[in-house]
Amino acid sequence: MTETFGDVENRFDQWRERYIEKAAQSGVSGETLERAKPYLVLDPDIHARQSNQAEFALNISDYLDRVVTLQRVSKGRATFRNQRQILNDIAEAYRVDPQVILAIWGVETDYGRVRGEHSVLTALGNLAHNGHRADFFETELTTALSIIDGGHVEADAMLGSWAGAMGHGQFMPSSFLSFAVDHDRDGRRDIWSNDPTDGLASIANYLAQHDWHESQPWGIEVLLPDGFDFTQTGPEHRLPISDWNGVGVRTMEGTALPDYGDASVLCPSGAAGPAFLVNHNFHVILTYNRAEAYGIAVGHLSDRLAGSRDKITPCPEGLTPLTRSQMAELQARLTAAGYDTQGADGFTGPNTRAALRAYQSANGQVPDGFATLDLMNGLIQSA
Repeated sequence: MTETFGDVENRFDQWRERYIEKAAQSGVSGETLERAKPYLVLDPDIHARQSNQAEFALNISDYLDRVVTLQRVSKGRATFRNQRQILNDIAEAYRVDPQVILAIWGVETDYGRVRGEHSVLTALGNLAHNGHRADFFETELTTALSIIDGGHVEADAMLGSWAGAMGHGQFMPSSFLSFAVDHDRDGRRDIWSNDPTDGLASIANYLAQHDWHESQPWGIEVLLPDGFDFTQTGPEHRLPISDWNGVGVRTMEGTALPDYGDASVLCPSGAAGPAFLVNHNFHVILTYNRAEAYGIAVGHLSDRLAGSRDKITPCPEGLTPLTRSQMAELQARLTAAGYDTQGADGFTGPNTRAALRAYQSANGQVPDGFATLDLMNGLIQSA
């Protein structure tokens, strides 16, 4: 029997009553719960968005073209001029370079322009009621209510994305509690208002708390030597710069690599695409968002905002990675073929890269851990 909207509404109402009782037991005040009740309402659009997120697959060049646009660079430089005093003050207070603060702000919200218009309480309530990772979102909802309890924002002003990310830095409530700061000392950690001061300082504090190394680069594009061992690429492989210099990895100018401690070589679009040597600060950016392409985009944008005119070498035409659903299918097929990926979640982590490389090596391919439709078709044909 098909479930009607009324049935879903009844289930949501039952969940809400149970949840309010649990939230009260966890310490959320009755006053806050009363203010929150009008926002704990069913919104089918939230579930539709979670279930129907558009899948797209971009190589690193196409991704950077989409995220680090000339308009975003120009706007960021203008924003830096307008916010110079605030950014320099925050950078000095937290010992985090202002360009990376600005770059995260630019990538997350287009410098505060797109902070989200959904009620965070409504979004989290719907995802907690019937979404993927419902327990996670219920915990985030309770945290959001505790933030209102703390007087940092009113319920009607707690706005963000349909998935509950809030304010200038797009923090989830738990990240807000851990890293948001009251930089302007008005008694509230206000990351939502048009004044970006607390939001920018909170981004800086997040990076500082994850051990940002001031005045050190995130990474650089590099040249790889002929015969390079691609099994050593990926963020999980960190080696001393002397090792990378020793095997012939060089800057784009052909010189020896600068030494900022142990580093990783990334080939986010495989052996045919550009290669990057990434340092400690890149790994800090990955704690903000674990996608390697995101980390490279933030790093590249921060360089451009600082005045760099360097362009990333483009990928060859037609080089397209798999979508998440295709990757999940590939993981299942690799595992069935004897190359265990330790799960099929659609994400290319260390286990999947290792399985891909083993398959590629066994089939006479460059073991770069990069999955393509041709590789998928080869697996299908050999099954």
